[in-house]
Amino acid sequence: MPTEPLSRGRIVAAAIGLIEREGADAVSMRRIAADLGVGVMSLYNHVPSKDVLLNGVAEAVLSKIEFTDDPDAHWTDRVRMQARAFRQIAHHYPRSTMVVVSRQLHSAAGLLPVERALATLRSAGFGGADAVSILRMFIAYIVGSLLREVGVTPTFAPVHTRTIKADSVDATLFPEVGSLAPLLDECDHEAEFEFGLELLIQAMVAHSARSR
Repeated sequence: MPTEPLSRGRIVAAAIGLIEREGADAVSMRRIAADLGVGVMSLYNHVPSKDVLLNGVAEAVLSKIEFTDDPDAHWTDRVRMQARAFRQIAHHYPRSTMVVVSRQLHSAAGLLPVERALATLRSAGFGGADAVSILRMFIAYIVGSLLREVGVTPTFAPVHTRTIKADSVDATLFPEVGSLAPLLDECDHEAEFEFGLELLIQAMVAHSARSR
């Protein structure tokens, strides 16, 4: 069976696979070449540098977001759909999502999700400064939720440890933590995300009403 020709897409896909397995720190042109079974210099015909490669990773991940936006829906429902779409792709590519939020992208793939989000907020009546601040707030919330959900370490590797055990808490010093330990020690990530999403949207509704 013939080997697939070397291409930018194949190189970027290899980088995404490596990042998801070992983290972004593992990426180097030499490592990617070894994983693909090619000479390192051949990569430079398609990707001129590691920085460009990481931009390609971010763009590829963003391009996989499946927006099901409905222009006729209420803006709050459109915000929900967009937030869920970003969360879904972040859940599929948690380590690569960290690359996404660390890059300043100017390509069509990088700007399209931003354009859609800002357009939704502007059509809802938010001013430019508010729209930008809200966008940043949602990105911070989604990424923060992702970090909790996948249980990341500094290298974004999953961990499987329990957080708080009721019998390990001094209830005299920490009565609230002690009494709520069973709740603190479990988490329905889907329900928690939806709860936070609704709080943010209701805050946006209230802010919009005050501004008007």
